[in-house]
Amino acid sequence: MSGHGHGYAHEEPQHERSPWATRIRAVEELLAEKGVFTKEEVRAQVEYMEARSYENGARLVARAWVDPAFKERLLSDAKAAAAELGVDASGPVEFLTVENTDQVHNVIVCTLCSCYPRAILGRPPDWYKSSAYRSRVVVEPRKVLGEFGLELAEDKRIAVHDSSADLRYLVLPQRPEGTEGMGEDELATLVTRDSLIGTDTPRVGDAYKPF
Repeated sequence: MSGHGHGYAHEEPQHERSPWATRIRAVEELLAEKGVFTKEEVRAQVEYMEARSYENGARLVARAWVDPAFKERLLSDAKAAAAELGVDASGPVEFLTVENTDQVHNVIVCTLCSCYPRAILGRPPDWYKSSAYRSRVVVEPRKVLGEFGLELAEDKRIAVHDSSADLRYLVLPQRPEGTEGMGEDELATLVTRDSLIGTDTPRVGDAYKPF
């Protein structure tokens, strides 16, 4: 969402410079010494999570745009649909895909902390975890989306979905007009990270890369 002057920082945290990183490493060392897990297991889990990216979600959306049957599966069983494309979303956390239409626009938040579909999209952006976003988008979603540069028709309802430890949401944005001749791979490049959260929409011609 480069270029949008909404005031929410895009930079990812500098984990290695954070005082929390020192504490985390100390706890990790202690748990490894006690045999709770090995350093190799921690490294494998970190590598697994680092491999998660919003591009996985973009692939799911692009397939849903070109394959109505897949779209129905994505809306009814997101885990199974993700597995069809080789995206591992298994585990106790449930995932629900909500579809944007001409009548409703969906936006995702976690009001308590920063629950996010990491298994599909990877790490959440910093602004998603900010207290400003978490508190304001619930009470004034249209204004907050406007600050992201997303202006919606007044007659379009905005549905705000509150993620939890047990349930995470993924937005299925509407396919942009004028993309009828595009193939699935090309369509996937139109899907932005933020459109999978609901603070952006795919647009033809956008040069988008999340910071």
